[in-house]
This record gives sequence, structure tokens and C-alpha cells, in this order.
Amino acid sequence: MTTTQMQTTTETKNETTLLEITSLKKYFPIEKGFFNRRIGDIKAVDDVSLTIQKGETLALVGESGCGKSTLGRCVLRAIEPTGGKVNFRQRDTGEYIDLMSLRKPQLRRLRREMQMVFQDPNSSLDPRMTVSQIIGEPLWAPSLLKGEALRHRVQEVAEMVGLRTAYLSRYPHAFSGGQRQRIGIARALASNPQFIVADEPVSALDVSVRAQILNLLQDLQQQLNLTYLFVSHDLSVVEHISDRVAVMYVGSVVELAPTSDLFNTPLHPYTEALMAVVPRGRPGVKRHRTLLKGEVANPANRPSGCPFHPRCKYAQDVCKTDVPPLNEVVPGHYSACHFAGELGLRGING
Repeated sequence: MTTTQMQTTTETKNETTLLEITSLKKYFPIEKGFFNRRIGDIKAVDDVSLTIQKGETLALVGESGCGKSTLGRCVLRAIEPTGGKVNFRQRDTGEYIDLMSLRKPQLRRLRREMQMVFQDPNSSLDPRMTVSQIIGEPLWAPSLLKGEALRHRVQEVAEMVGLRTAYLSRYPHAFSGGQRQRIGIARALASNPQFIVADEPVSALDVSVRAQILNLLQDLQQQLNLTYLFVSHDLSVVEHISDRVAVMYVGSVVELAPTSDLFNTPLHPYTEALMAVVPRGRPGVKRHRTLLKGEVANPANRPSGCPFHPRCKYAQDVCKTDVPPLNEVVPGHYSACHFAGELGLRGING
């Protein structure tokens, strides 16, 4: 069995599937010397396969550098993948189209159905544009709306996200971090998308406004029937907002499950270690903590066998030589561990 076959999940698309990711890869070349000779690759995303259902929130979690943000950008072709397929169900026809096969003019027309909310509202908003121009850019740049129709749509979307229309003539520097993120969300909603990649949308915000933005995203999802790919390293946020969670380690998905199942009964040692550091509001209750040793594996020189085995306290000889496949251990719950279901791993309340 090849590595590609091992890393691909057995999830299949159905009538409610909006997005199907198959064997997606993103390798960044390592070059050396005067002639920039390619001597290797940084495997930021390495053979990831996932499906996302209409109306759900699928969260991607993992340590910094695991490839989750790169995966989100590859799905939208904000950066070009090295390989793989992304089948997207079009709203008008209901048919799937492979985003990777589209030329730029075709992709540009489809982008109105797929948008992104960025991590840092300070750097993602053009300081030389007014709020009205920023929100309306996805519409006036491709000439979808003009004049009074454009102005009406901008006002409508601003009101959806809780921005006063009197502020539309102002510039981003006049707003707080939470308000700037509302502007970014409004920009993503302007073209009436059905799928949004939210890349760490609250990590740059004060704790006091994070809950407001998360609740806004959930309300908009219900109101507009949106589907989210939610990228985050904060498991407390993920537990609150997601329907399913995919855990990534060194470019690969090592566990995938419904949120409650993942948090209560993790089936991969890496997930157990992530759960152990999530603060819980239960004073006086001691928790078992599994602290990770060592550094995150180098994506340019992954360890043989299971990439997590150098840091795993449960590792055995087979873990050093054989790559574990991402198998369905219990219905809907996938794990890439040779001993999934046998280790008695502790969940978030363990």
C-alpha cells in the first residue's frame, strides 16, 4: 500500500456534500546554490482528503506550522496546490466542479460562492479604502453591481454584521479590532457566498469581543445557510463553534470526528495531548496532563513511520516503520494510529 493510499480517508460524498477534498498536497521547494537547485520539499499539506457538508462547520486544529492555514488557502486556490482535487458543488446547477482544473477567468466567476475571513483585521483591510469600498469590492471589482444597487447591498451587509451605516464613509483605522473583523466578515458576505474559510478569525481579538464575533458567525450561518471551514489553534473556540473537527499534524490529518466525540473520547495520542492543555472552569478538580516532549516534526524531513512517534509515549516498534492509515475506528470517527481504540485516551474532562 502506498503512502497516498494510507493517508486518504474513506469518507464519501453524498447529496448534502458541498466540498470534497481528495489527496490535496502543497509542497514548497527548498532551493540551494547560485542556480537555485531544488534539494527537497517542505510538505506543508501532504495528501489530505476531507468532505464538508452543507451548513456545517468543520474545524481544522493543530499546533502552529501543522499546515491548517495552508490547507484552507489551497482549497480556495488563494495559493496553488501541488496536487489533488477539490470538488465544489455549484449553487445554480448543483453539479460538482473541480476547482483545480479551472482557469483563472472561470475561477474568478466562481469565487463569489467562496470567500475568506482572515486572521488579522489590521493587515487584511486596505487603509486607503473606506468601509463602503472595502465591503463592496467583491461586487464592484468584477462589475457584479454598480450604483444604487451596490450601495444598497453594502448597507444591507453592514447591518447584518452589526455595523452602523453612518460609519461606511470612515476608514479602518477609526475602528476597534472587533469592528474591523466585522468589516472583514461583511466583505466576505457581500457576494452572497455559500462557503467561507475562516482562518483564525478571533485569535487577534481581545478576549472580551471573541464571543461576540463567534456568536455573529453562528447567527449568520443559520440565517444564510453558510458552510464554514474554521481554522483555529484554540480548542475552546473550536468546541463552541464546530460540528466536526479534523486534527492536523505535520501536514496530515491524524484524527477526524464529530466535536463531542473528539473532545470526550479522542483516539489519537496527539489529540489527547492537545486536550490536556485546554483550561476548564472546574476549580479544585485536578486534571491529568499529557505534556508533549520534543519539537514538532520537520515537514521537510518527516520521521519514518508515524510522524508523531518521536513525541508519543505510547509508540512501539511498528510506529517507527509503518505509516498508520486514517481509518474509521467507530462510525464517523477516524484516527491515524496503529492502536486507535486500544489506549484508553483521556478526553477534555479527563
